[in-house]
Amino acid sequence: MGKNVKVNGKVYACTISLAMDIIGGKWKSVILFHLKDREKRYSELRKEIPAITEMTLSLQLKQLEENGLVSRVVYGDKPPIKVLYSLTDFGTTFLPALEAIDEWGKLVANEKGRFVESVSN
Repeated sequence: MGKNVKVNGKVYACTISLAMDIIGGKWKSVILFHLKDREKRYSELRKEIPAITEMTLSLQLKQLEENGLVSRVVYGDKPPIKVLYSLTDFGTTFLPALEAIDEWGKLVANEKGRFVESVSN
């Protein structure tokens, strides 16, 4: 019988299940990828990930922040305020896995498809 993992009161069947709960889904890893090099404003993320809806981006950023992977810093107290998102130290620990996923995606693209120009919405 394998060992279960308990984190924050939640029991997972394995460490993969735990990791996927934190970074899984269609957009979380994509958001983290776009934050890997520098902090960005919400509007920059929207432009770089045009297929994501505003509601989904907001929700995913909030979940990434709650899980400690992304930091949200608000500058100013009167509109227009400036909000910047960046990877936390904990978030940067995911970068080796993210880079491995990126490399594997490139391999799949080269073997089963091709790279094309961006299509804007």
